[in-house]
Amino acid sequence: MYMKRSGQRMARIIVTGGSGFIGTNAVEHFFNRGDKVLNLDIKPPQNGAHYPYWVKCDILNLEMYQEVAVSFDPEFWVHLAARTDLHETQSIDGYITNTVGVSNTIKVISQCPHVAHAIFASSRMVCRIGYQPTSDEDYCPPNLYGESKVLGERMVRNCQIMAGWTIVRPTSIWGPWFDVPYRLFFDSVRRGNYVQPKGLNPEKSFGYVGNTVFQIARLLTTPRQLVDKKVIYLCDYPPLHLLQWANLVSKQFGRNGIVEVPLVLLKAAASVGDVAYRLGWLRVPLTSFRLSNLVCPMLHETATLESVCGPLPYSLEEGVRLTISWMRSHKTHENAK
Repeated sequence: MYMKRSGQRMARIIVTGGSGFIGTNAVEHFFNRGDKVLNLDIKPPQNGAHYPYWVKCDILNLEMYQEVAVSFDPEFWVHLAARTDLHETQSIDGYITNTVGVSNTIKVISQCPHVAHAIFASSRMVCRIGYQPTSDEDYCPPNLYGESKVLGERMVRNCQIMAGWTIVRPTSIWGPWFDVPYRLFFDSVRRGNYVQPKGLNPEKSFGYVGNTVFQIARLLTTPRQLVDKKVIYLCDYPPLHLLQWANLVSKQFGRNGIVEVPLVLLKAAASVGDVAYRLGWLRVPLTSFRLSNLVCPMLHETATLESVCGPLPYSLEEGVRLTISWMRSHKTHENAK
């Protein structure tokens, strides 16, 4: 029924939020391997080449959502649509896309009879950094965004869809088409403004986005019994060391390396950043929240992910090189040299 390309059967895949960071890379990955992919997003694609695969769709409009999806008749589903910033401080209702959007997605998938497996993207922020959950349902969200993702996970866990499902928690993902916070990190290193806390070099389960979408694709088609109803963190393995990563980025930009300064000075700078953030500067380079994330080790179990996905296609060095190449070809007034 379907053509093959490079030994891979073409599949019909819906990606919600395919105009976002991970979504843009996912649409590219599926298209490049020969799949028929549909991006449902209220925003247009960041990558102009993706317009043929995009339908403007508000997932909060259940009738529209269902009409478009049922017509496409998907076999696989990658739900990435979400509000991902941390700016909401008043009410979890500000993250309605992360709650009602998940509920609507479950309802729509139930009306698509050929969906074999669905990926629901949650976030590592269902638990604060440094907290080690004792189970998949042990939560400790640090903010309203994390709380919204907890609610989304619970909706998926309680759903009655016939398709298999997997909840994925992307950790700190970086790479082409990224934005805050790791675009700020790369830009700071490029300008020579990034400094490392002296004597601290924490391990981090971060992920290059090319590896992340490779992992998502593998999870979709892995034998159902291995990943069905599981929660899996998405990150590279082994974890990176922050200072070595920063120096690698610095070297690729042609700089001399990262300066290390006492932690007490960074805490003072972060306090100033906190004030600037409260006054409305949303892209402030350093806040107490970001500093805490910077100095704290962040490690996640990857045994299931490794057994399913095997070796990753991109090394740390290659990911950095491709990211900087993308930055140079997508210059803005903020990052142009």
